Amino acid sequence: MTHLSALIAAAVTGADPGPFALVRREGADHLDLFTGPVTTVGRLADIPLPGGGSGPRTLALVPYRQVAERGFACVDDGVPLECLRVERHERVKFADALAALPDTPVRAVEAAFDVDDDSYAATVGRVLTEEIGRGEGANFVIHRTLHAAVQGPPLLAALAAVRSLLLRERGAYWTFVVHTGPRTLVGASPERHVSVDDGLVMMNPISGTFRHGDAGADPDRLLRFLADPKEVEELYMVLDEELKMMAGVAERGGQVVGPYLKEMSHLTHTEYLLAGRGTRDVREVLRETMFAPTVTGSPMENACRVIARHEHTGRRYYAGVLALLGHDDAGRQTLDAPILIRTAEISPDGRLRVPVGATLVRHSTAAGEVAETHAKAAGVLAALGLGPQAAAPAAGSASRLADDPRVRAALAARNAPLARFWLDQRDPDATALPGLDGRRALIVDGEDTFTGMLAHQLGALGLAVTVRPWHVAGPVDGYDLVVVGPGPGDPGGDEPKMVALRKLLARLLADGRPTLAVCLGHQLLAGLLGLPLHRRDAPYQGLQREVEVFGRPRRVGFYSTFTARADADRRGSAYGEVELARDATDGAVHALRGRGFAGVQFHPESVLSPDGLDVLADLVTGLLPAAAGELSATGRA
Repeated sequence: MTHLSALIAAAVTGADPGPFALVRREGADHLDLFTGPVTTVGRLADIPLPGGGSGPRTLALVPYRQVAERGFACVDDGVPLECLRVERHERVKFADALAALPDTPVRAVEAAFDVDDDSYAATVGRVLTEEIGRGEGANFVIHRTLHAAVQGPPLLAALAAVRSLLLRERGAYWTFVVHTGPRTLVGASPERHVSVDDGLVMMNPISGTFRHGDAGADPDRLLRFLADPKEVEELYMVLDEELKMMAGVAERGGQVVGPYLKEMSHLTHTEYLLAGRGTRDVREVLRETMFAPTVTGSPMENACRVIARHEHTGRRYYAGVLALLGHDDAGRQTLDAPILIRTAEISPDGRLRVPVGATLVRHSTAAGEVAETHAKAAGVLAALGLGPQAAAPAAGSASRLADDPRVRAALAARNAPLARFWLDQRDPDATALPGLDGRRALIVDGEDTFTGMLAHQLGALGLAVTVRPWHVAGPVDGYDLVVVGPGPGDPGGDEPKMVALRKLLARLLADGRPTLAVCLGHQLLAGLLGLPLHRRDAPYQGLQREVEVFGRPRRVGFYSTFTARADADRRGSAYGEVELARDATDGAVHALRGRGFAGVQFHPESVLSPDGLDVLADLVTGLLPAAAGELSATGRA
């Protein structure tokens, strides 16, 4: 009897065979079986990663509440961070695993969402109006949970469910069952959160959901989906958000590869891959990337606040990760961490939970997001006897939607409007301006880690950059340029962040210190210069526009709900004359500059800003005149 067979034999009787994990990773012709003791730790830094040769060492079940390690808000449900210490690792051939796993139907009863369709739709409406509509962020993921009761031995049901998923669910990054004793997780997650192998850090933002429907996956409907502005912008926004994370864990940020289709049994997603080199401890990489914007929103810190305001209950393991940590043959740390979505949690007494969420953006409709939660849950629910099973793929079947040349062309076209800075491999010195060599910049972060991407772009121009949170005291002396960065919130408010940033800007202006303000910083700067601020009727969240910036057309990306307005291109202020780049139709101020200061409402660092690096070069060389004359280094005409 094999080790797997022994585990299954115990489960059939209702006995607990001890902790184990059975995992099939994408493209593998085998499953990995891990067994060993389970321990509980308090922090990601405490996840054990012992030496002793190559291979996996620990499989960690990371709950959503660990986001509190970063100081972010969450409803604390007390769910533990469990670690399976891998003492035994076996590879099981795919066919042998199917033969061993129980081929019995799973029965679950009393299925119902904790938040019904009407209530969830109402929450969607509130988030669109009260959060996105008031400048709290670009997108937010709100979840709900289907509860049911499993009939028969719970672990046996989980093993039968994973067999069904192995047969019928395609496109999963990990298909797995993990049993720790107090809980069993079974699922087919489509999404790699983060991996580290041979020093290469990779992330995999997935967004946009094409529901196949009863008629199956129709290419013509898919082409309409790929052209839908809501779906396009949703993927761009999570791409930006994960680039922010890569900016913190990879030495030169992330390079964008894709987009691709992620085809599954009931639906198809669009996705990108991000790759960059890094040397940080893999537990630090996990911590700095908690958690994926595809299951939280952006900007991240405020998304967590919004989730806590509207969900009221803890997420348990939903939106967290499984994290397999180990070493390679050279002794380097490795990490492979799928997001815990499309996953069921089963308790020893048979209670079943299947959480699922939808990404809310400015184009969202309540009905559409309700339907999306049903579609996302369909695959794992079918495996648990709570929905129709998809047919198992026929032997030798290789037909994919992505093989259609029209689909390939539609995917390729998605990159046309994006910033080449993030898509192309680049020489570190290719965009440097010699006049900036030795200059130092301080970026003050207003709770939006777009500042990490901004730091990489300013670094690419030749500046040495430091990023400092708005609430951390520190000097500005010694810096040639101070950048007051972006963040969520109402720039007219009097909360501590707004007060502190206004005070900082007023001091910088009074001292005549070269200052650049971005998005929220720009709005606060405009207010100090006497310009009125206005909340847009339709938020500019994840919107790309071509606007005129001081006489030049620039295609750039906006993430804003508020804007300053002006009725002339120049005006006086307490700090001298101000030149304004404004919209001819409504007077919205896209950029401003004066003696020793400049501001932009858009995000030059965004992947939505193909002209962003050139804008930064223009503004920085204007603020630091010694760098003038070196603009040809950016490759601009």
